[in-house]
Parts: sequence; C-alpha cells; structure tokens
Amino acid sequence: MNQEALIYDAIRTPRGKGKAGGGLYEVKPVDLVGNLLAAMKERNDLPEERVEDVVLATGEPVKEQGQNIAKTALVYSGWSEKTTGAQLHRYCAGGLDAVNTVAMKIMSGMESLGMAGGVESMSRLGIGASGAAAGDPWVAMHSFGISQGLAADLMAHLDGFSREDVDRYACESQRRAAAARDGGHFDRGLVPVRDLNGVTVLDRDELIRPTSMEDLASLKPSFTLFEQYGHGEFLKFKYPQVEKLTCIHTPGNSSGVVDGASLVLLGNRQVGSDLGLTPRARIRACALTGAEPTIMLAGPAPASQKALEIAGMTVDDIDLFELNEAFASVVLRYQRLMGIPDDKINVNGGAIAMGHPIGATGAMILGTVLDELERRDLNTALVTLCAGGGIGIATIIERV
Repeated sequence: MNQEALIYDAIRTPRGKGKAGGGLYEVKPVDLVGNLLAAMKERNDLPEERVEDVVLATGEPVKEQGQNIAKTALVYSGWSEKTTGAQLHRYCAGGLDAVNTVAMKIMSGMESLGMAGGVESMSRLGIGASGAAAGDPWVAMHSFGISQGLAADLMAHLDGFSREDVDRYACESQRRAAAARDGGHFDRGLVPVRDLNGVTVLDRDELIRPTSMEDLASLKPSFTLFEQYGHGEFLKFKYPQVEKLTCIHTPGNSSGVVDGASLVLLGNRQVGSDLGLTPRARIRACALTGAEPTIMLAGPAPASQKALEIAGMTVDDIDLFELNEAFASVVLRYQRLMGIPDDKINVNGGAIAMGHPIGATGAMILGTVLDELERRDLNTALVTLCAGGGIGIATIIERV
C-alpha cells in the first residue's frame, strides 16, 4: 500500500561551538534530544503513543551518544513506552538518511507516524571518539584512504578552484547566515535549549561571525599535517597526475565544529487528519549513491541526479537547493556540475558559517530549506550531503 510521506514539522536546536566553553558544552546529548521531544509534542499537541518510531543519527555512537540514544532519550523524557527508537550511522549523511528511512516506512504502509533527525555533541565527545576501521594503517593502505580535508583540497586542485575562490564562497556563507539570523528566517524551526529549571542555555547559532576576505586570507591551511601520515602517498596511488597538492582549506572555509540536534515529524495523510496536523511538504524522492572513496566528497551530484530521475524532475524544476557546506570546494563543484546559480543554493548560508553537527545536519538543513520555501512561497527543494567513504544522499521535498 503506497502512502505519501508528509512532513508535519521540522525543528532544531541552535548550534553551539563544539569545544569546552561552547554554549552547549554542559548539555548532555540526551538532553538536547529531550528538549526537541518536548517541543515537538507541545507545538503539535501530539499524543505520544501515536508516534511509532524515532530514528536518530549520530556520527559518534559511543559513550553519552551510544547504545541507541533515540530510545534512551524517549524513556528518559517520560515518553510513551509504545514509541520505539533506533540509532543510525551514515557519517555526515545520517540525519537525512534517518528522515528518508522513516519516510520510506510510511510510504510502504508499515507505519503511520514517526520522527527522525540526529544529535551530535562534538564538544563533549570530539571527532573520532568511536574510532574507525579505516583508521587501521593496513586498511587505509588498501583503501587509499585520506582525510576528508585533504580530499577537499584534492577536489579543489582537480577542479581548478583557488584559495580565493573558496574564501569568497565562505565569506558569502557568513554574510547570508548573519542576514538570515537577523531577519528571523530561522525562527520558526529554532527551539532554544533550556536546562532542567527552564532557564535558556542557548537560543541562537553561536558560530556566525562577521568575516572579510582579509580575515579569511590570514588563516593557515588545516590539513597539511596529514601529509606526514602518508596520506599524500595514498593520494598519488589514485591520482598520479597530482605531483604536489596545495592545501587551501582552512577553518574559515570548512564546516565548523558544533553541537546540536534536529527532529522532523513525518506521517501519512490519514494520521494528520486524525490528529489535526497540517502537512507542510511531501517527500517526492530520496536517493543514495556511492562515489570514488579517495576523493570521497563527490557524492552530492550523482545522488541528486538519481533523486531527480526517480521524481521525474529536472534541475529546473527545483526552486531551492540545500547542500551541506562540508568544505567550500564541495559546493563549488556541485554548482558547476549541476548548473545551479548562486541565488538558488544555500540561500541562508550553511555549515561554513553555522557549523556541522555531524549526525544532526541532514535533518537540520531540510528544516531550514522548508522554512525558506514557505517564506518565499516557492514549492520544491532538493537537500543533499556528501559523506565519508564516498557516499552521496539527496532528498526532494515539495510543499503541500
């Protein structure tokens, strides 16, 4: 039985600086999720027992984020015991994959109402807390594995993007994000994080900052160190034409390290009618694809093309594009390959300005672009991310 998968609500926390002293550093991941569960219930007068499943992604599923944080957060928050939960890991694509997973269960008729999103406390756990099979030198040697940052530099080298190109994009991301924040464009989906006493801990994205080309030019490249670990040699096995790689990605033109959580409410049309919920959009198509694993960040274009084909659409049918700004070169390549003008992509800035809380980002940016579709009275958007190991993911949404 085919059903529409409808989006009824999409919310997120602010993004806090992902380091000791950041705005969310003292907030446990389970409390980030708990804040959103409470907000989703209140905003939609939601009977807990009608929510069948909650699927959450995280990039570091260990310690405070380990052992199925989705179900733990539900129990901890006093949610109905009828609601189950699952934890998902697909690197940076996890938050959107969680949305797609719940959407597909609704489309199949197996479930009628669920929630999806992600959570990441990068300040409390750090990057790489869960280890990695690919971190084994023998495995890395046989898979020609390099760091994502070096892969971004490789992409820029192969595509001919200069340091000035990536810095210019980063500067515009900061400008757009600041304008969107100050203009209230994030207000509908942004849920302030509050402590147990109801005191607001953080109510706005913490990383957005005034930036100039001169500021960005003063920053040193971030990923030259990986040459010392042999990554440059692995790179040459796959790309022998690259005699010397110039590293151009810095903290200013790469995604920021932040904490945050996201949650999307999805259901079929009948459950919305039963509960008095107003649908905001439908999932038109979703797609996953693999990409060359050394360069690893090239997945968004083929994933987007696959989603467009599934939906029977073309690039011209999409009003807005939202691509996670893992690194500036990722966006510049995607625009070139897909033929997307500047005024249709990441119109409110992105992860370079606001940060990339790994597991939460996919669902975050879906909510952001849905809010913007409504603000502009447009109809369709395509959300896409690259992910480690050579993964691309894309989802097309359409307002209803």
